[in-house]
Amino acid sequence: MSATAGGESTRTGDPVGTSPADRLGFSKGMVVQELGWDSDTDDELRVAIEDAIDADLVDGDYGNVVDAVLLWWRREDGDLVDGLVDALTDLVGGGAIWLLTPKVGRPGSLDPADIAEAAPIAGLSQTTSAAVSKDWSAIRLVAPKTPT
Repeated sequence: MSATAGGESTRTGDPVGTSPADRLGFSKGMVVQELGWDSDTDDELRVAIEDAIDADLVDGDYGNVVDAVLLWWRREDGDLVDGLVDALTDLVGGGAIWLLTPKVGRPGSLDPADIAEAAPIAGLSQTTSAAVSKDWSAIRLVAPKTPT
């Protein structure tokens, strides 16, 4: 049985490859843009990602391409399709958006069907999900590969 409610850990000293930042695929040198930050976001996760990339997260005013986007999204944040399209603005081709939403049953949680419906409208495909925090779920969204 897990030591935490969600089965994940953000403790320092996690075995290599098991930190939330590792599960999200972040590594040193990546530029990661954070959108939708608010007082309810998971600071331990944010610090773990900054440690993994060995840099600060950048915001929406960064003005250059980014390797990945962390998009914190709650039901009350508005239209998810618009949020996803906005998140694509600075994303490099082949990059991923990690959509972070409150877990089911928590305030602001989204219906998984809403995400499944919004992603393709925004031109994205859902690929994986990851356990990253006791309060937040992460879903990886990417632009579908086009035939060459």
